[in-house]
Amino acid sequence: MKNNCQIEIKLSEDLLRKLLYVSAAENRSPSAQVAFLLRNNVAYFEKTKGRIPEAELKKIDLSAYEKE
Repeated sequence: MKNNCQIEIKLSEDLLRKLLYVSAAENRSPSAQVAFLLRNNVAYFEKTKGRIPEAELKKIDLSAYEKE
């Protein structure tokens, strides 16, 4: 199983309310909704700009985002 990482985001109250509304309508937790949106955004990026090379991804340091 892959390690889970955390990232903090800042949202306006209006955007947070909309996220919570959409999450409930889609039967997802807010965290799952954000992950869903990010996966779709990455898929679009790769579709329009090409796949992100695995070697480049492995260079990225995740230590600041890993759960303790």
